[in-house]
Amino acid sequence: ESHYVTRVPANPIGDAAVRALGAEGVRTEHVQRGGSRLGIYFAETGASQRASAVVYDRAGASVATVKAGEIPWKLVFAGAGWFHVTGITPALGPSVADATREAIDSARSAGARVSLDLNYRGKLWGTDRAREVMRPLASMVDVIIANEEDIQACLGLDVQGADVTAGRLDAAAYRDVATRVVREFGVKQVAITLRESYSASRNGWSAVLYDGATGMFWEAPRYD
Repeated sequence: ESHYVTRVPANPIGDAAVRALGAEGVRTEHVQRGGSRLGIYFAETGASQRASAVVYDRAGASVATVKAGEIPWKLVFAGAGWFHVTGITPALGPSVADATREAIDSARSAGARVSLDLNYRGKLWGTDRAREVMRPLASMVDVIIANEEDIQACLGLDVQGADVTAGRLDAAAYRDVATRVVREFGVKQVAITLRESYSASRNGWSAVLYDGATGMFWEAPRYD
C-alpha cells in the first residue's frame, strides 16, 4: 500500500493531480494544499547524437514552499514499513531540504526503513550545495540508489573508469564505489543503475546491488 506525501495548489489543477494519483491506487490523504501552482518541466527528446534536453519551471511551486514542522510525520508514518525520498526534493530550496531531513528522521524513529535516490539535477543546484545537503542525509538512510553522476555530484566519490558514452560498462568497477559508500555513510545497501549510451534514442540498461552486511554483489540482466 503506497502513500504519497507532497503539496499541491488548492485549485482545480491540484485537484486533478490528486485524482490522477488516486486513480493509480496511491493513497493521497497526506497530500497538503498550499501554494499557487504545480512545478512542471519541458522535455525535448534527442535524436541521433543530439542529447535530450530538459527545462525546469519550478519557481513558486507548491512543494517548494514546504517547511519543517508543517507535515504531521508521526501520523504519516504510523504503521509504515518503508519511506522513499528523492534527491530532487531537497534541491527545491533550503526549507524543503530541512523538511526532507525531518521526514527521514521521523521515518527512522517510526521504525521504517529509508531509501534515498540521489537523483542529482544540475539545473536545480550545484555540486557544492548538493554535497552540503545530501552527504548528511546519506548517513541517515538504509539504501542509496544512484548512478555514477549522482554519486560523484552528491557524495563526492568518483567512479573510476565510468564512461556511459563508450558503449560498454564493466559492472564490477562499481563494486569499489559501492563499498566506499557503505563504509563512509553506514548504509546497508547500494543500488547503482548502469546506462550505456549508444545514441540519444538508444541505451543499454542494467543495475548492480551491493549488500554491506554480506558483501554480496549482484548484477541485473542487461536490457537494450
